[in-house]
Amino acid sequence: MKITRRAEFSASHSCANPALPAEENRAIYGEAANPYGHGHNYLLEVTLDGTPDPVTGMVMDLKRLKEVMEEEVVAPMDHRFLNHEVPPFDRVVPTAENLAMEIWRRLEPRLRSPNARLDSVRIYETEDLWVEYRGESAR
Repeated sequence: MKITRRAEFSASHSCANPALPAEENRAIYGEAANPYGHGHNYLLEVTLDGTPDPVTGMVMDLKRLKEVMEEEVVAPMDHRFLNHEVPPFDRVVPTAENLAMEIWRRLEPRLRSPNARLDSVRIYETEDLWVEYRGESAR
């Protein structure tokens, strides 16, 4: 059985590799390489895979899932310039792909339980652009 919880946060970022010259970053990332950044209203979906507990009937308490998402993702990333305020994006280009992998890295240890595991992280950068990451252990 799979359960999914959503959360929203707003953040800005610049897609530019600091090791590359500005011209090369513009060629790779286009307008997203603007050093002053641009923002998104991100929508995050976190899906767990598991078996409902026979006593509670839940794969995981969705209030607890919300708390973990708030502590690990929303609070540290909401209204932040990712490149300057949220490690590892001071040294990793904050593409949607890298953001999904970092969110997985933050959530996975906190969402392990005997009857559930993190199945996927989906991050929408815009309504029609999203990345889903399933982690190495989910493959």
